[in-house]
Parts: sequence; structure tokens; C-alpha cells
Amino acid sequence: EKTHIVEALHQGVCEVTFTKADGTERVMKCTLSNLPNHGKQLLSENPADRDVIPVWDVESLGWKSFNVNSVKSFRKLGSLLDG
Repeated sequence: EKTHIVEALHQGVCEVTFTKADGTERVMKCTLSNLPNHGKQLLSENPADRDVIPVWDVESLGWKSFNVNSVKSFRKLGSLLDG
């Protein structure tokens, strides 16, 4: 599941609905497409973080992350070129 999510994020903007650590639900539009290389530094090699995906939030214009196990829904919205 994580592989499919990461692949879709690299292809364009996606909408993720997930449960945050505090128990609240969050809907986020995010991507891993067309980002500067410094974003790759956020990918942790820590085994405890293997289910956490760092993403670029296209609405708040900042790095966020979510745990794959907390995802309620996930859908592709399209490429960044789609406007």
C-alpha cells in the first residue's frame, strides 16, 4: 500500500484523509512531484518511521507527514500541470 501511495504522490497531487496522532481527522492535498532534492532528506532510515510518508502540502506550502496505517482514504487529483 505504501508503495502505491508514494508512486501516486510522485505523479501529481493527491488527497489524503487520515487520522492524526491526536485522534482528529485531517484532509490534505499533497504531492512529491516536481520538488527540490532537499525533500529527499526527509525520508527517514529509522525502521520505526517506515510507515511515515513525508509530503509537500500544496495548500499550506510546507512539509507534512502521515502514517500509512492511519489513512482512511486516498485519491489522485491529477498532475501539477493540470492546474
